Amino acid sequence: MKHLLSLEKLPRADFETILSAAAGFKRERGRPQPQPLAGQTWALVFSKSSTRTRVSFEVGIRELGGESLFLSANDIQLGRGEPIQDTARVLGRMLHGAVIRTFAQSDVDTFAEFSGIPTINALTDAEHPCQVLADIFTFEETHGPIAGRVVTFIGDGACNMPASWIFAAAKLGFELRIAAPKPFQPSPELVRRAGGAIVVTEDLQAAATGADLLYTDVWVSMGKEAEEAERIRVLGGYQINQALVKRARPGAAVMHCLPAYRGKEIDAETFEAHAATIFTQAENRLHVQKAILNWAVS
Repeated sequence: MKHLLSLEKLPRADFETILSAAAGFKRERGRPQPQPLAGQTWALVFSKSSTRTRVSFEVGIRELGGESLFLSANDIQLGRGEPIQDTARVLGRMLHGAVIRTFAQSDVDTFAEFSGIPTINALTDAEHPCQVLADIFTFEETHGPIAGRVVTFIGDGACNMPASWIFAAAKLGFELRIAAPKPFQPSPELVRRAGGAIVVTEDLQAAATGADLLYTDVWVSMGKEAEEAERIRVLGGYQINQALVKRARPGAAVMHCLPAYRGKEIDAETFEAHAATIFTQAENRLHVQKAILNWAVS
């Protein structure tokens, strides 16, 4: 049985299988496609709000022949304190797979252990594997293989997005630079555990110089709203703007996993200049989600 819980645990061969399949699903959308989820019902168990993740998985499941059942944590007994392992054992007897978006990574891991059905991590506080797979797919569509390239992540380097980028860099052989102030840098233990060519620095200008991809995310992640004022104060200089883009390699990609707060992590001019890439990146969540689902049941 296959689960996508973390990019740390995903073999390189499976990265390549998913990315290759995503290209096919995108190319063939609108034509008759394989229906690997025919006769199946998958649950989307979400404790965190979502636009792109929810829509891409619901549409993806439907286009692969399955049915989806959206379960907010407040709609089921999880919201009243039922242990995740009990919910898993119930849903595992009724459903064929689960997509989970929640806070604790341990909840996704426990669900996979006790449910007996394929389980996909659609975001936790620790990782966002589906997003980074879509990001890599997007980069490779227009810039070719990511191996040997330089990806620079700018902003909160201690959240789920850079963690998934760290594991991807080690598996796929590209250099990852994380430009973040000291309080928002990934733990040295995580970087050591992943291996690979990872540079963590406070020097934003150096990190951007010669990069093939500049990437950012919101400064205030879900669940961190109480820290908003302090985060904006500390992260204030870590913005993608036109001056920073000029330090990157000519033709470098600029990406944002959305939602974007113009004037904070990216300025409005730069966002609009790279909107075609950013919204293709959002669209590609659908094609990569379909590839993940297909991989999970193959």
